[in-house]
Amino acid sequence: MNTKNKLLIAGSAVLAFVLLSGFRGGHFGGPRDPERVKQMITWRLDDRMEDLNATEQQKQAIHGLKDSLFEDGKRLHEENKGARAQMLEQWDSANPDSRAVHALVDARVDAFRAFAHKVADAALQAHRIFTPEQRQQLTANVREHMNGR
Repeated sequence: MNTKNKLLIAGSAVLAFVLLSGFRGGHFGGPRDPERVKQMITWRLDDRMEDLNATEQQKQAIHGLKDSLFEDGKRLHEENKGARAQMLEQWDSANPDSRAVHALVDARVDAFRAFAHKVADAALQAHRIFTPEQRQQLTANVREHMNGR
């Protein structure tokens, strides 16, 4: 696997983590408002786009990707709440149904896999949106972040 693919995978994983972890809980463990999380992601993305001297067309395209992934991430988060509740029901049962538990795990893995593929596809689209110079700058930023600055 070449460095470009590793960076793409790392970037996809980071994006998925950011989108999903933004829903986990707010300050002091309270729930976060998804629209507030989306606004915070938008502000951060706007800062990055400005650093890249992105065109208005590039900004719109990247924000479209962000919005689509955000909605998918929000849906995945909601589905996970239901899955956790079902797992607790099985745990509380005198005789948990192993087939139901495994089916639930398989369904969640499939949902995460599908989301990860969407993130990877969005990263590939972003690759086509940015110029080689912008991609080089993004790569430098990712490497800096991966090395702990």
